[in-house]
Amino acid sequence: MTSFSADLYAEPSAPALPASGFRLDPSRTALVITDPQIDFLSPDGATWEIFGDSITDNGTVTHIGQLLEAAKSADVTVAVSPHYYYPSDDAWGFGGPLEQYMHQVGMFSRRGPLTLDGFADSGADFLPAYREHILDGRTVITSPHKIVGPESNDLVLQLRKRGISQVLLAGMAANLCVEGHLRELVEQGFEVAVVRDATAGPRLPEGDGYLAALINFRYLAAATWATAEGVAALRGH
Repeated sequence: MTSFSADLYAEPSAPALPASGFRLDPSRTALVITDPQIDFLSPDGATWEIFGDSITDNGTVTHIGQLLEAAKSADVTVAVSPHYYYPSDDAWGFGGPLEQYMHQVGMFSRRGPLTLDGFADSGADFLPAYREHILDGRTVITSPHKIVGPESNDLVLQLRKRGISQVLLAGMAANLCVEGHLRELVEQGFEVAVVRDATAGPRLPEGDGYLAALINFRYLAAATWATAEGVAALRGH
């Protein structure tokens, strides 16, 4: 892999855009994690070859875990928006480059929507380090999103039904599902803060996905925080 400089990702020293004035209110906030699954976040996953360096450099796995721990300690709503593909999805007749890649490598494959046969420890399963928080009976696990955004699942419904109006957003992957969720949640009227080091992106000849996402986060999100800032906000500091 090509060597990348952390300076590429530094926050601007003199931003031109005005600050939003965002302040997190834990009483109406949800921590939303996209795709905290083995196929993204583990060296055993299907995509580690293109995401692993960014995940390692950002400390993504640790940072997502810290956000989950802080949210649970603060009794803040946690929602996970996972990505699953079933055999019936193989009948799709077309798809963009990302979809073609995911299907080729078997990302997030499950044997069917109504069975967990073969699910445990598969690429579609949640990262083991997160399971105690995700499978605690309190976390919202939405229906799967199918491309990058939550338009095809019930995330917005689940948040609205809980009186949520602010979202702290993290997970995988930065320029794909995280950005897709950011854009739709903003359009749906939520204030969204993205945790910039609790995500990561692909590094391919087509470009550095993490850098592309950071640029768009700065334009679109109410705030772009480091994990330490997100944890402090969840704890009311």
